[in-house]
Amino acid sequence: MYSPTPADWREANRSRWDERVPIHVAGDYYELDAFCAGKDVLRDFEVAEVGDVTGRTLLHLQCHIGLDTLSWARRGAAHVVGLDFSEPAVETARGLAQDLGFGPDRAAFVAADVYDAAEAVPDSSYDIVYTGVGALNWLPDITRWAETAAALVAPGGFLYLAEFHPLTDVLDNETGSRVVHDYFARDAWIDQTPGSYADFDAPTVHNRSVEWQHPVGDVVSALIAAGLRLDLLHEHDVSLFQRFGQLTRHDDGYYRFPADRPRIPLMYSLRASKAAQA
Repeated sequence: MYSPTPADWREANRSRWDERVPIHVAGDYYELDAFCAGKDVLRDFEVAEVGDVTGRTLLHLQCHIGLDTLSWARRGAAHVVGLDFSEPAVETARGLAQDLGFGPDRAAFVAADVYDAAEAVPDSSYDIVYTGVGALNWLPDITRWAETAAALVAPGGFLYLAEFHPLTDVLDNETGSRVVHDYFARDAWIDQTPGSYADFDAPTVHNRSVEWQHPVGDVVSALIAAGLRLDLLHEHDVSLFQRFGQLTRHDDGYYRFPADRPRIPLMYSLRASKAAQA
């Protein structure tokens, strides 16, 4: 499944995501009715690690349909901006913002490639640059991502990232106990799986995806090289979906391994700050 990066990787991934937006809107996975009624979709550790966002500006890179972005607005952020490369996703996010009563002065959404974020977003910097789960694997160049994201952090602000742990990409799907792939692989992972994580049986046409795995050390080193200071790095023994067959869903909504087997990190989160101006 590993292969040199194809020239059309961006177009292939965009076509795949564009096609899946209506599937995600219509299905039960994102529970849009519950969200519009007030459901908070942010994870508890994210809320604790990001802290109070009241009165702050926040940029969400790779925001998909904007649920996390709008949740930060609900929590008091003065202005949130979501960026995604899928036009249908951005249009959906704008519609949700309107339904919730947020005008562009509170919640704006921009369609652009994440590497072009500095030129595409309305402001030159933000108090918080946020990236939610399932984002970095769609990017081939983690150094360029870190430089782009760090440049958008205002002095005294920080970047916050929550992601699936790359260790999960190298283990067998059923037990999550055997190493079957290369943790340090740099080539692209090309897949043709139809459907969506939100609906495995959904009929789809654009099924080709191109992804990359980024070891935690590469992500941290790239952010430090981009001028940020690491404030925290936490590993979590929970997942948001059944990544392995042995994971079971608990009452808090997280998936965990059985209590009688050794735990491994399934997700990680980090915060990296930019020095305030003297």
